Amino acid sequence: MSKTRIGAASALVAAAALTLTACGSGDPSATGEDAGPAAATAGIPTTDVVSAVRENRAAAALLPADVRKQGTLTMATAVGGTPPGTTYLPDGRTVVGQDIDFAGAVAKTLGLKVRREAASFETILPALDSGKYDLGVGNFGVTDERRKVIDFVTYINDGQGFAVRKDSKLGKVTDLTQLCGLNVATGAGTTFEATLEKERKLCGAAGKKDYKVQTYADPAAIWISLQQGRSDVVMSTINGLRFAVNQQQGLKFLNEFHRLDVGFAFRKGTALAPAFRAAVNQLIKNGTYARILKKWGTVPSGIKESKISPPELT
Repeated sequence: MSKTRIGAASALVAAAALTLTACGSGDPSATGEDAGPAAATAGIPTTDVVSAVRENRAAAALLPADVRKQGTLTMATAVGGTPPGTTYLPDGRTVVGQDIDFAGAVAKTLGLKVRREAASFETILPALDSGKYDLGVGNFGVTDERRKVIDFVTYINDGQGFAVRKDSKLGKVTDLTQLCGLNVATGAGTTFEATLEKERKLCGAAGKKDYKVQTYADPAAIWISLQQGRSDVVMSTINGLRFAVNQQQGLKFLNEFHRLDVGFAFRKGTALAPAFRAAVNQLIKNGTYARILKKWGTVPSGIKESKISPPELT
């Protein structure tokens, strides 16, 4: 790839990733409510779909008494990805994303405020068990392995998929042995990394060269590695991949690989789950849920009913 093409690719990635260098900062006192104007910045929708949500007394009554009295929860947010995942607008302070809208709408339904703290994706689930956060959001897929130590309340269905450069000869991936001998880029601490590491032995068993798993904490680095040819394929969220390839030249979404329910994450045994499930179901019932999906272009990922820690989809 020429230097000119690399520079153009980097610029496109920077636009899609939206100031990811600000990922370590953020406004910890933010409530999670999105009150921006109906507009779009660098392809990111900012239409307000949350502020009109009103408290639902039946759902709020399911909260533990101490939580109702306190009125505030601390939420860890994995910031720094391509939409519909959570990201910063170009001002470096305003956090937006599908998770932010769902969390804000649920909080308003329960009559709560959310104290939002930015955290790296791979640190959130372990920190829940320590009590550092009350809940976490970051497009966390519900897997049987995670359900052993974490409780989830589902709010959308997403999953695993692949993207490549348009000049790639790789076709639809239905078996990970199709990746043998390739460099696969993905996010650190994700279900994608776990899946790739678990199944890498299949290449050797098939008499093929292992694929190499390249993990990145910064999502922008994933796309740069693909554009520059240091990676051959990206494994990430289905919805995130579709958005990212639409924002960058020379890339294409390959296919869905494995669907997963996605949920708010809590420490095991949380008393918050019934209230959060009721709140999500109320949002589905009153139409707010559909408006959030439409805003982020994820209507096919909608669910009919929220559940608490359902078995992993097969």
